[in-house]
Amino acid sequence: MVEWLKKTFKIVDWLPHYSLSKLRGDLSAGLTTGIMFIPQGMAYAVIAGVPPIYGLYAGVIPLLIYPLLGTSKNLSVGPVAVDMLIIAAGVSLLAEPNSTEYISLTIVLTMMAGGLQLIMGSMQLGAVFNFFSRPVIAGFTLAAPLIIAFTQLNNLLGIELSNTQYIITIIQEVILKVEQIHPETLLWGGTALAVLVVFKYLKSNIPASAIILVGGIIAAWLLNANTMGIQLVGDIPMGLPPFTFPETNFSNMRELLPTALTLALVQFMVVASLGRTFAKRNNYVIDANHELVAIGASNFLGSFFQSIPVSGSFSRSAASEQANVQTPLANFITSGVIIATLILLTPVFYYLPMPILAAIIIVSALNLIDISEFRFLFSTKKSEGFIAIFTAVCTLFIGIQEGILLGVVASMVNILYKYSRPNVAELGLIPGTHLFQNIDRKSDAQRINGVIILRVDASFSFINADFFRDYIVKKTRERNNYTRYVIIDGSTINTLDTTAIDQLKSMATTLKNWDIELFITGLKGPVRDVISKSGMRDFLGKDHFFREPHEAVQHILEIMDHEDDTSRLDTYNREVNKNQ
Repeated sequence: MVEWLKKTFKIVDWLPHYSLSKLRGDLSAGLTTGIMFIPQGMAYAVIAGVPPIYGLYAGVIPLLIYPLLGTSKNLSVGPVAVDMLIIAAGVSLLAEPNSTEYISLTIVLTMMAGGLQLIMGSMQLGAVFNFFSRPVIAGFTLAAPLIIAFTQLNNLLGIELSNTQYIITIIQEVILKVEQIHPETLLWGGTALAVLVVFKYLKSNIPASAIILVGGIIAAWLLNANTMGIQLVGDIPMGLPPFTFPETNFSNMRELLPTALTLALVQFMVVASLGRTFAKRNNYVIDANHELVAIGASNFLGSFFQSIPVSGSFSRSAASEQANVQTPLANFITSGVIIATLILLTPVFYYLPMPILAAIIIVSALNLIDISEFRFLFSTKKSEGFIAIFTAVCTLFIGIQEGILLGVVASMVNILYKYSRPNVAELGLIPGTHLFQNIDRKSDAQRINGVIILRVDASFSFINADFFRDYIVKKTRERNNYTRYVIIDGSTINTLDTTAIDQLKSMATTLKNWDIELFITGLKGPVRDVISKSGMRDFLGKDHFFREPHEAVQHILEIMDHEDDTSRLDTYNREVNKNQ
């Protein structure tokens, strides 16, 4: 029982070593992220299509659960803008945003996403994170902030716009309704935007969004902003979120499943990425599967207390690190700040102007855009840069879930294409050694007359079997008409399937018809087992398999010397032993 508790509740790893100095760091970090959480949580709830209070509800139970199970010392948990966009895209297809049904479906979605994460974590499926390649993440995080920013134009301009995530549609509606823009609303929102941008430009550590939030509330109260036509947040329930069992319905759950699965995977992607980033920076290790369980439990149990989905926040985690966070206990303190706000301060938020909230959302979202990531992808590997652009374009113009899915598919197609046309290097002898290396990369590598040596830089399977066969046959004919032997260096072949065996036999037969013999070297144990069980060893001949190209070349040169009474082997051995 004790071992199970230690394995499950990661709090037992750091709590016995807790000290007053660590408490100071966590207190500073918790208060900092708590102040940031209030405007961000409310703003992100608006993106999701639910009342702002639900963003604060997400700061109660989930922040008390994650530290018990999580392995990251730095991660600050709560609502994240990108997640809210996925929620809005999925749930808005089933109900009208801000309606009772919509809120209920959002809570059910939270429970489903958490449940899926718990199942995946308990089944040790953390490797599912690898489906989201770096280009897909980059593309999605370019498109999502733009969509978020555009969806706030209605609150920023004071006009009615359709509830859509398609930027083109929003732009068209704004152009058609430009005369309906409310000047006072635009003034309030524009001023807030300008102040936030100045704070960002100055790279100040001051929590600008919190200052704008407080300033906006005071100004709206003093100036009676609602009499100017400025939309206010309005009444917000006071008190802690009640315990309520989510209203489950099989039909709705089935319709929400694609959104729940997308959300579960994207959230895990964010948590794992951020967790690994901060762990590497602070010299500790996280457990990806346990992180999946921790965030899953936070969402699942949070849904019984009216929480919307939570994940790892980069901005709050970075601020937490800057404030000298020491342990996950900082999340407890952040939760304490939110609880105090819910009990004491919710009436104050009645006067919060919606254009101010829209400005906070827009700046927070646009801060997520990282152009340097695209520069890195294009400079390192252009194909991955194009996948990132493709994902971004699909997300912007086709849909959020569709964009993510198409990005994943594009990454897989790219990998399959590369596997189907892998690199095959021609090798030459490095004088003074037994080594054979790529003649295109080593200028001193020497070909062996009458012998062509090729190295296959990939696993040999049905994906690339035809390519290997055709390439090697073509290369043999192109090399010269005097080639009598082909050696395949299989040291880089990790797997071999039955399709590849068939193509090897076909290749050997073709070469034999041209009076060319095929030799294979350097096969690993599991690959040798497949060769033996398939009958390939008997088909080719046991004397056609060697441990390394050097041995195969010696054997071949010995045969050639015997045939025409020359001394090729002696010449070769002198090159091998040169300078020794």
